[in-house]
Amino acid sequence: MPTQRTEIQVHNRLAVLRAERGLSRQELAEAVGVNHQTVGYLERGDYNPSLGLAFQISRFFGLPVEAIFSPEPFAPMSSALYGTGSGAPGA
Repeated sequence: MPTQRTEIQVHNRLAVLRAERGLSRQELAEAVGVNHQTVGYLERGDYNPSLGLAFQISRFFGLPVEAIFSPEPFAPMSSALYGTGSGAPGA
């Protein structure tokens, strides 16, 4: 009996990482060998990266793949740093 595959949405921190490093989509795209539109699709969740592309991006940022990509949404940085639930000040 064939198994049914379901597409997993991959969440990512690309926009945050680009902003931290002052990179444009074009600059990241050139560094990892893709079109700048691909970076936009990835950031919006419209496209899941191939395994190879995920590794290229992680190598570029010097971070483990799981620090950039996850099947679960990432918690807001404010909750990770300050223990707030919603990411809003005083929450």
